[in-house]
Amino acid sequence: MRAIGIILAGGNSSRMRELSNKRAIAAMPVAGSYRGIDFVLSNMSNSHIQKVAVLTQYNSRSLNEHLSSSKWWDFGRKQGGLYVFNPTITADNGFWYRGTADAIAQNLTFLRNSHEPYVVIASGDGVYKLDYNKLLEYHIEKKADITIVTKTMESDEDCTRFGVVQTDEDGRITRFQEKPLVVASNLISTGVYVIRRRQLIEMIEKALEEDRTDFVKDVLVRYIDLKRIYSYEMTDYWSNIASVESYYKTNMDFLRKDIRDYFFKQYPDVYSKIDDLPPAKYNPGAVVKNSLVSSGCIINGVVENSVLFKEVYVGNNCTIKNSIILNDVHIGDNTYIENCIVESRDTIRANTTHIGENGEIKIVVEKNERYGF
Repeated sequence: MRAIGIILAGGNSSRMRELSNKRAIAAMPVAGSYRGIDFVLSNMSNSHIQKVAVLTQYNSRSLNEHLSSSKWWDFGRKQGGLYVFNPTITADNGFWYRGTADAIAQNLTFLRNSHEPYVVIASGDGVYKLDYNKLLEYHIEKKADITIVTKTMESDEDCTRFGVVQTDEDGRITRFQEKPLVVASNLISTGVYVIRRRQLIEMIEKALEEDRTDFVKDVLVRYIDLKRIYSYEMTDYWSNIASVESYYKTNMDFLRKDIRDYFFKQYPDVYSKIDDLPPAKYNPGAVVKNSLVSSGCIINGVVENSVLFKEVYVGNNCTIKNSIILNDVHIGDNTYIENCIVESRDTIRANTTHIGENGEIKIVVEKNERYGF
């Protein structure tokens, strides 16, 4: 494909509450065995984009470990490959990334040294499948300066946390509101853009001269009347995991057979780093209904409508309902968990109860020593 990829994976969100204390949002576990960034990396690989840069910053250790080998997404190649860029202190710059435009600005050398005519920019917190080749074809057909991938959200969805767009009959974007208090449309930006490489360099250099740091506010919104900015609307599944509620809902969506089949049984595939773990073990008396149970789990109790990530131990007489249990959690005997997200590497003491009430998702973070009792 005649494009390079840039994945913006450095952000933090207060909407994730305690879940973002350990990791970047792009490193959040999804669907049992994946991370959030796996979906956009797989889209890049399946679209034959051979050169991809991941811009990381906040709590990046877990994400960097996940990206330590590029072979899982077929980026282990002589030409191109997977690049991970953290903020770098230089003689001219002593800043962390101050925004998405500043993150690209601090890595302009990567763009200048590339030869592909186009750039696909995507966030690392979207769960979706998309052929970027079709996006590029649409971009060229419309003779657009920038093309934004959009999605029409359901009427009950909170669109105020997204960029909301309005278009004319030809699909050209006439208005872009970034996280408005009152939405004028339910057509939102998914955070995926395609733009000519040289034009992106010029826009970022202009923003840099004026000390502007945000790609949406200081590039897209600013140029909405000056450039031909078009909307490419997605019709298939798309979800953003940058809030506790959306993260919970996204994982619960994978309990639906049609969603699982779409991501895991229909071409193209979704790839991830593989751990060498034994299959899940179900001991006598275990009852599992409509749940995802990952490798390395040992189940002794009852699990219903839940997602269990890798190496979860469920003790005797435990009940887990409508919950997400992250990696390497030890749940003691006689424990009841409902409507919760249990943080990774936690030890839940025996004979305890954790319930998310009044429609709220409870985040369980225990700091118990696993072998202290």
